Amino acid sequence: MDHRFVARLISYAHLIRLDKPIGTLLLLWPTWWALWLASGGFPAWDILCIFTVGTFLMRSAGCAVNDYADQDFDRHVRRTQGRPVTSGKISGKEALAVAGILALSAFLLIQPLNAFTKELSVLALLVAIVYPFTKRFFAIPQAILGIAFGFGIPMAYAAILNFIPLEAWILFAGNIFWAIAYDTAYAMVDRDDDIRLGLRTSAITFGRFDVLAIGICYGVLLLCQIWVAQIAHLSPYFYLGWMAAALCAMYHLRLVSSRQRDECFKAFRHNNWLGACLFLGITLGLALA
Repeated sequence: MDHRFVARLISYAHLIRLDKPIGTLLLLWPTWWALWLASGGFPAWDILCIFTVGTFLMRSAGCAVNDYADQDFDRHVRRTQGRPVTSGKISGKEALAVAGILALSAFLLIQPLNAFTKELSVLALLVAIVYPFTKRFFAIPQAILGIAFGFGIPMAYAAILNFIPLEAWILFAGNIFWAIAYDTAYAMVDRDDDIRLGLRTSAITFGRFDVLAIGICYGVLLLCQIWVAQIAHLSPYFYLGWMAAALCAMYHLRLVSSRQRDECFKAFRHNNWLGACLFLGITLGLALA
């Protein structure tokens, strides 16, 4: 096989972050929380597969749009200089084409679902497109990321129940605060570069109160989870997962309190386990009622 073709495939893989699945996982956990809660237990296999694959496709599309939007900034940031678009391995037009193909594939994937879910998918796509540009003018773009990463929640309820109950919106709100928490830790890695480039992130907005803000956001997430558990009548076994998630949050706060790049990035990546713990709590609370 031509080595240039292989190199191009590798560049496309890097564009959609196949080598960095953490983003897909941070999208997947809230979607799975909602699927299990809306179904009252294990969801139908077809819906589970549609949402799981759709999550991967939309996260990949979002990465391609993000790299297109940030190509002029990425070359000035140490961590992102080698990304395919900013390094010239893939053109901006190619990145947009990849994003379009992936988004279309995701939309085709949900065709068996009801009309309400399809309508919500359009809103989800718009938020995913807008998010990368919010770093230019919005003080806490991580909140928009939370909406984008949590849109699987109302969509899951819509697909299963054909309406969105209060518990879904509480779960959605908690997820927004969770995204602010973990993406602030992520933004702390690039804070000096972002200040120099004139970008806006929650890490810059919160300033010296960054660790406190992350702690408050984790607190809101965990309180929202308890509220949802009460509405959904989850059994006390839910708190096994919840307490494990709370311990994860405390570990993350200890890491980010150093404000060191590596420690902040470690805290961001470890949020996969926090999401998994909450999922475990929900499944236990439903299965062992």
